[in-house]
Amino acid sequence: MLDERELERYARHIVLAEVGGTGQQKLKVAKVLVIGAGGLGSPVLQYLAAAGVGTLGVIDDDTVSLSNLQRQVIHDSDAVGVAKTQSAAHSLRRINPHVTTVRHDARLSDDNAERLIGGYDLVVDGSDNFATRYLAADTCERLRKPLVTAAVGRFDGTLTVLVPHLADGEGNANPRYRDIFPEKPDDGLLPTCAEAGILGALTGVMGSLQAMEAIKLITGVGEPLIGRLLMVDGRAMRFETVRYRRRG
Repeated sequence: MLDERELERYARHIVLAEVGGTGQQKLKVAKVLVIGAGGLGSPVLQYLAAAGVGTLGVIDDDTVSLSNLQRQVIHDSDAVGVAKTQSAAHSLRRINPHVTTVRHDARLSDDNAERLIGGYDLVVDGSDNFATRYLAADTCERLRKPLVTAAVGRFDGTLTVLVPHLADGEGNANPRYRDIFPEKPDDGLLPTCAEAGILGALTGVMGSLQAMEAIKLITGVGEPLIGRLLMVDGRAMRFETVRYRRRG
C-alpha cells in the first residue's frame, strides 16, 4: 500500500485516469534492472526512481570519469573516481527514499546474465556496445523478460521494446532483437563514443524515452514500441518510426 507521503509524492500520477492508484502500486512493487549507469542509464534511473519503481537494479563495472559528466547526469564532479553504481545509488536515495537500489558492480557476461536478469521483472538496456546488447536481448528472450533497448551515436538515437515471448493481437510472435539487427558488427567497425563524440543532451532524450516505455510496460498504459523502431535525428529534430516483424 502507498502511505500518505507516497500519495502526495505521486499525486500527479494518481490523478491520471490511465495510471491511478492501481498503476502506482504496480510501479511500487516492480523490479527493474538497468544495464549501465552512463548516458542512457542516468535519465532512466532518475525518472524510474522519481516515478516510484520500488526496486532498481543497476549493473556497471566502471568508475566515474571527468569526461562522463557532459552527459551522465546522475553523477557529479565529486563522484569522479567513484564506482558508477555507488554514485548512482547515492543520487537515487536523494531523489526518492522509497526506492531500493541494488548495486551490481560487474559487467553483464555469459556467466552472470541469467542470474542477474532472472531476478527482475523488466530490463532497460543502456549499454554502449553491441556485445552487451545482444547478450541482454538473447537472455531476456530466453527468460521471457521484457526489454527496453536504445542506442545513441553523435546526434542520432534508436529505441525499441522487445517482448518476443508474447504474441501480438493477431496471434503472431513478436519480433526479436535479431530481427532488426541480425548479426553483431565486427569489433572496431563502428567508432566508439570516445572516438566519434556524442551530444550529451541526446542521451537525456533517449534515456527519458526508455523510462517512458518502461513505465508504460509496468502500468499497462498506452502502446509500447513493440515491433516498432523509433529513430531520432537530433540535428533535424525528426522522429521516425519503422515497423519490423518476426523473420521466422
